[in-house]
Amino acid sequence: MSVFSASKRSTADVAYPRDAVWAVLTDASQVAKLTPMVRSIEDHGETWLWKLAPIEVLGKSIGVAFTERMDFTPRERITYTHAPRGQERAGVEGVYVLADRGDGTRLSIELRVDVDLPFPRLAKPAVQASMQAVIAAMGAGFARNLERRLKAGHN
Repeated sequence: MSVFSASKRSTADVAYPRDAVWAVLTDASQVAKLTPMVRSIEDHGETWLWKLAPIEVLGKSIGVAFTERMDFTPRERITYTHAPRGQERAGVEGVYVLADRGDGTRLSIELRVDVDLPFPRLAKPAVQASMQAVIAAMGAGFARNLERRLKAGHN
C-alpha cells in the first residue's frame, strides 16, 4: 500500500447570486447528487461522510469513503479537512470560496485528495495520472450539474 495524491484548482463565474450558490454547496444531499461518482454524503453536523462509487484505477476497482470536517463561513467560504473515523484510506483537504461577481458569483475550488492504494510506489506516475483524470471528470460534471440545478431553481 502506498499513498497517492492528486489536486485540482479552478475558478468560474456562475451567473447566479451568491445566496443561491451557497444554499446548494451547504446541502450535503445536493452536493452528492451534483457530483459524479459520489454515491452519497451523510451530514453529521460538523462532519460529512462521503461515499464514492468504485473507481477503476489500473485495472482495480477501488471504492472509498472518507470523513471531512466542514467549516462554514456563511456565504464566503467552506473549508473541509480530513477527520478520519477508523481506518479510512482516503481523505480530502480543500476550500470553496465565493465572492460577488457582477450579478453572479465567482466560485473558486481548491482540493487535494490523498488515497492509500494497493499499488507499489513505482506505479505513482500512472496512478496519479488516473487520479487527476478522475478529479477532472468529477469537477467538470459537478460544474455542469451545478449550473443546471441553479437554473432550475431560478425558473
